[in-house]
Order: sequence, then C-alpha cells, then structure tokens
Amino acid sequence: MNRIHLILITLLIVSLPLDTQAKTKLQIALEAAQKQYAPDKRTAIWDVSTTKQNGVTAVTGTVGTQAQKDLLDETLKPFKATNNVVVLENTLPRDKRWALIKLAVASLRCDPKHSAEMATQCGMGTPVKVIQIVDDWVRVQMPDDYIAYVPESSITYLTAEQFATWRQSRRVIVNTYATRLVDQPDGDATVSDLTLSNILQVRSENGKWVAVTTPDGREGYVLRAEVTDIKQWSEQSFNANLLETTARRMLGSGYLWGGTSTKATDCSGLMKVCYLANGIILQRDASQQALTGQKIADWHQAKLGDLLFFGNSKTGRVTHVGMYLRNGEYIHCSGQVKINSLEPGNAFYLYSPLSVSRIDGQIGTTGITYARNHPWYF
Repeated sequence: MNRIHLILITLLIVSLPLDTQAKTKLQIALEAAQKQYAPDKRTAIWDVSTTKQNGVTAVTGTVGTQAQKDLLDETLKPFKATNNVVVLENTLPRDKRWALIKLAVASLRCDPKHSAEMATQCGMGTPVKVIQIVDDWVRVQMPDDYIAYVPESSITYLTAEQFATWRQSRRVIVNTYATRLVDQPDGDATVSDLTLSNILQVRSENGKWVAVTTPDGREGYVLRAEVTDIKQWSEQSFNANLLETTARRMLGSGYLWGGTSTKATDCSGLMKVCYLANGIILQRDASQQALTGQKIADWHQAKLGDLLFFGNSKTGRVTHVGMYLRNGEYIHCSGQVKINSLEPGNAFYLYSPLSVSRIDGQIGTTGITYARNHPWYF
C-alpha cells in the first residue's frame, strides 16, 4: 500500500504543469535556504514566500540583512524567479542603525506592543543593532543575536561614528547587585537606578566617587567601589567562583518570564546574568544554551559552573537550566532562585538532567563569546 501511494504521488508531480513543478522545487529550495541561513527565528529574520506577478514567479517578504538577500540571490539562480524581498536594515535612516539601552533594565517583547509576551531584557549600555522601526517600537538584535522589540523610549540611537566613539571611550560597568546613580557625591537625589552589568561612560573621578554619563546623556555619580573599568571586566579569565557568588547573591529573588537582570530572571536569564558578570555572553534561551559547550556524559563528572539542562526525557526537549555547584547541588530559578539536589534520595531533590554542558574551555566556540572579543563592545 505504501509503495502504491508513493507511485501515485510521483505520477501526480510529473503530471503537474511545468510552472507548478518549478514552483514546488523553488519552495523546497527556499525552505532549504532558510534552514541553512536562518534556522532559528529567534536570531534571524527570514519571512519569505513566492507569488505570481504578471505571470512571473516572484519571491517576496522580508529578511533582516543584505547578506541574507545576497545568499537568497544565489539560491534563486537555477530558477526563473525574481527577488523582490525587502531588506529591513536597508530601510533605516543612517543615523538610526545602532543604539544603546538607556534604562537600568529594558524589557523587550515578541511583538511591537506592551501587551505582547516578554522575550528578554537588556541592561543600560548594552549595544544593540537596529533592524526595523515600527511606530514607537524598535526591532533590535542584541549581542547574543536574539531579536525582539524594545520601546523607542528605552534606547538612544547612535550613528556609526558615534558608535565607534563609544566603543573606544572610557567606561565602567556596575559590579554590584543593585545601586543608584545620584546627582552629586554623597547626594540622595536619584538620577537612575542601576543593576549589575550596566555600562556608563566616565567623565571624571573624585575620590570614592566616579562622575559618569548614561547613554542618553544624564549625568551623575556612582561609588567607585560599585563599578569596574570595562577593560578590566572584559579581560577576566573564566572564574567559576564568581559565577557561584553572583548566583548566590540572587537567592530568593523571584521568577520572571524573559527576565535577565538582578531584579528578576527566568532560568536561562539567571545563567546569562552570572556569566555576563564574568565577561561572558551566553545564548538567550535554555534550548539554545543546551546546544553549546562541551557535553559531559554524566552529571557526577560535573564541576562548578557547568550548565545542567532539564526537560522531557522522552522527546529530549529542553525547558529548564541550572548551574552545578558541588556535591550534587545546583542553583536555578524555578519559582524563585533556589538550590536543589540531583541526588534522588536527597530531601531537596528536584529534577534529573537531560544533559550537562561545560562552558569553561569552550569560550569562543559557537554561542559562547567573551565580551572582549565581541565587536560591538570594543
């Protein structure tokens, strides 16, 4: 029966008009191109389809970058089809192609509206690439390649020249859980709240205080002990103890879907917060993080700082991540940031991991980047 079915399908395809067959082959080619050039919609825009225009097959829709359209041109060479795809980055004014987050924590959405699902967050001074402007929302790509919409009121646009100047400027990064930018040394008037890994430009130093400027030009002072020179931060080596310290400082804080700051996180957001404090950029979601690093066969061989991935043991689908501590314990955000055990007989046992990934020794491989090597920071 299966063989007969296959023969019938083959005969049907052969009997199709030539232009219908070509379109079918074209569609297959476009799907293959998407899998190759834009396999993850969280990190690449590829909204492409075919249509008929005056009897000619045309490929329409949008992609994020000119490089993607150039690759699409190569895909279309064997076919009689025109490429009418719009490149979003080419629709932007030249002075609005880069931006910095100007709030201590900015929330980014899956769609350009406040009621949309929160996708992720970014901290003050995070550089982002602008892809599209939709009314008062801006579609941006973050240093971890994640794409989402941020309110225009949460960013400051930069020209390419201003962005280059910022990358060479003297900056500091917040090294404490949370603090404030105040209007004057020993002052109490708040200019802005600040959270771990916020980036500020330095104007001058005055004893225990540093005079700084926010991305949108607000001036204020922050305690010298609460910030680190950005080059010193970026030159760190892998430090598992720092990862643990950062995670433990967040014990008891609540769960927030899309959260990636010390105010609140989701499970993968907690991992990003901890690793960014060490100058390391991880992928955004647990399912993305699970594809990175060195695989450790058994959690009993895990060491401090390794990432533990949990989910459906039947399908292998990853839905949660935590960080291994020691003696079978791990820290994670599930309801709140807490410590649980991997040992089934332990009173604090919760979940058995699907896989373990080691980040130490793997920085520079796919999905794991030192900020010092990221061209948007320096």
